[in-house]
Amino acid sequence: MMWAPGGNPGHILPAIRRGALLAAALAIMTLSGCSTLPQSSNTASVASGAARQYHQAIDVSGRLSIRYQQDGKEQAVHGSFTWAQGKQETVITLLSPLGQTLATINIAADQATLKQSGQPARSASDVDALTVQALGWPLPVAGLRDWLQGFGQNAAGQRFSAIPSAAADDGFSVTTADKWLIQYTNWQDQNNGAESYPKRIDLARNTAQAGEVAIRIVIDSRQPH
Repeated sequence: MMWAPGGNPGHILPAIRRGALLAAALAIMTLSGCSTLPQSSNTASVASGAARQYHQAIDVSGRLSIRYQQDGKEQAVHGSFTWAQGKQETVITLLSPLGQTLATINIAADQATLKQSGQPARSASDVDALTVQALGWPLPVAGLRDWLQGFGQNAAGQRFSAIPSAAADDGFSVTTADKWLIQYTNWQDQNNGAESYPKRIDLARNTAQAGEVAIRIVIDSRQPH
């Protein structure tokens, strides 16, 4: 805006003031609008993680790979599994890459039984110790009842609920009281993204029986019931 010489500047000053007030008002509106923008994907992920529920009864199936040591040599096992968890009993079936049953583990309230083809059944009160004796490598069944669903207790005995990470290359990790390092590196969405559940779980631990043990679990399907 130009002011011609000889004109009256009185009507210009109120206009300038009005312009300044209008600019300030717009700035306030802009700042207020920022606070009402949709939440970031990270916040939404946290919300969806918090909304997950633990299921006492659930069927899970997927793939399994294990690396461990035996007589100083690296060993590897690959295959698939089914996990049928009920309130009173859990049945786990370990399968070869060709679908042959390698072992069946039945866990009741006070005893676990492991059956392998061509071998007598073994039973023990501690299912984790039983898997080491029979398979030669540890399968932390007791913990997996929670871990497969993204729950558990950390090394301090505090309950945790895993949530998706905002960074694609950085998953949720936690160390348990029995020294398993758990990493949730991938997630699957259900109900159009409203709920997230673990898709891939990596476990690692140094053991006296099988040296450095690494277990990778990929969940293909899950069905609460």
